[in-house]
Amino acid sequence: MRPQPAEDLPDRLLVFDGVCVFCAHWVRFVLARDTAARWRFAAIQEPAGRAIAARYGIDADAATTNVVIRDGVAHFRSDAALAVLSDMPGWGFARHLRRLPRALRDAVYDVVAKHRYHWFGRTETCLVPTPEVRARFVVTLPP
Repeated sequence: MRPQPAEDLPDRLLVFDGVCVFCAHWVRFVLARDTAARWRFAAIQEPAGRAIAARYGIDADAATTNVVIRDGVAHFRSDAALAVLSDMPGWGFARHLRRLPRALRDAVYDVVAKHRYHWFGRTETCLVPTPEVRARFVVTLPP
């Protein structure tokens, strides 16, 4: 999937699989490093995440990618991960990984996505944010 327009969606929004243990660790990784609290999150199982998934043709019940909204653009697969990483303090070098062919980056991403439940596990409920970061989780989109 190539980047697509998303001017009407909140900036620095990471839509993730809320029942995926690996994805929950990814969100915690971002939370720990985003000291300026610029990133927001939406589980794909929640209304906002489902709406964004539907918009981009992603099956919210069998998602194989996260979605990252950055500067009015929706990014998917390895582009999404690199958009987040390159925005983290001390991780700017990640933007250089975009020089690798997208097909190669996405192939690696797809292997992890395909096996994430088997390798890392799955929970029955979505990641529940702590009270300190709850405001950074988007459940519904503004009209």
